[in-house]
Amino acid sequence: MWKSMLVLLLISSLVLAACGNKEEAGVPTTSDGKRVLKVWGMGGEDNAISTLIPAFEKKYPDIKVETQFIPWDNAHDKLLTAVASKKGPDVIQMGTTWIPEFADAGALLDLTPYTEEFPNLKPENFFKGAQETMTVNDQLVGIPWYLETRVLFYRTDLLKQVGYNEAPKSWAELKDAATKLTDKSKGRYGILLDTQDAAFTLPYAWENGSEVISSDNKAQFNQPAYIETIEYLTSFFKEGLTPNQSDIKLLPSFGQGLIPMFVSGPWSANQIKTDLPDLKADQWATAIIPPKEEGGKSASILGGSNWSVFSSATNKDDAAKFIAFMSDPETQVAKYKHDQDLPANMKAWDNEVFNNKPIVQTFRDQLDTARPSPFVKSWESIGDLIKAALQQITIGGADIKEQMEEVNTGADSLLAE
Repeated sequence: MWKSMLVLLLISSLVLAACGNKEEAGVPTTSDGKRVLKVWGMGGEDNAISTLIPAFEKKYPDIKVETQFIPWDNAHDKLLTAVASKKGPDVIQMGTTWIPEFADAGALLDLTPYTEEFPNLKPENFFKGAQETMTVNDQLVGIPWYLETRVLFYRTDLLKQVGYNEAPKSWAELKDAATKLTDKSKGRYGILLDTQDAAFTLPYAWENGSEVISSDNKAQFNQPAYIETIEYLTSFFKEGLTPNQSDIKLLPSFGQGLIPMFVSGPWSANQIKTDLPDLKADQWATAIIPPKEEGGKSASILGGSNWSVFSSATNKDDAAKFIAFMSDPETQVAKYKHDQDLPANMKAWDNEVFNNKPIVQTFRDQLDTARPSPFVKSWESIGDLIKAALQQITIGGADIKEQMEEVNTGADSLLAE
């Protein structure tokens, strides 16, 4: 549905272009002759991006960057409007799950011709998982800006009390530790599992050999590998090892020892340090998500955002310069220092700022095996099907195989659109 809508919007934009003014035919300039580069950032990126722009303008004094920052909640509709009106920016910060939708409709510029002039744009600079978010239909349409991935947070002191001097190293150990930590008399659960996160099942499914969505665009939710994964994860709910109520206050519960383990991203590490000042550094730690078998390959979800250029941009060349600058290791280190967002460029991690930081190092290790959600335009809708099915299973007691058949049928329908 979105693809057809975007195609119509692009056709409309071409009609508008034919009736456009002189400014649309070339790059707009300031009164003192500088070329204007229009950049849209998302969410709370205004401080970080605005802090970095002066260095870019110093390097390219003939360019003036004009920025606009859009809340994530409004961003998708804003992008659709920009495509239709041909009044959008040159450079756009994109959520990675949106890239297939817009690229498939031709709304994003292929940056391949710029990679020789600007080597920072080349995929080999980035983590393997991040590379999966860069190309659609063999075109380079997104350059990673920052990354996030999920790891296991755990209370070291409480796990030691139940015989674990280190984090669980397999599915069996994770289940065993959660079982031993659960103490209903104290209101304690062993772990928190978030079934309302569409990506919740993916790391475990990948570890179990599930393709989730096959290379020929077919859903795999009714296949044994995925069903076995759901059976394992929902057993925590069935056995009372994790709460299913949605009003749990995670960080206070972690500080009080009522939720000794949970899976989350780098933002939680920052929040623990800020919001739980009484929790000592040796009382908690992070570890990669346990693989199915000890010694096996861990997996995790990869998130973050990319930079893209609209195919209707008036200032494509300066847009490439901007993205290459933002992809530079030094720039990404500067962003990390500003807001602790994880660099996407692997060389940035060689900087001494990351030395002697075991919590951050866990995320670095996990990035080696983290993968993005399936890179299809219908993933968010498919994720809603998964979340609904998990609710039916964990709260309603529905049959796992029947629910997964329904998810698979719905997902195949969405993938065929």
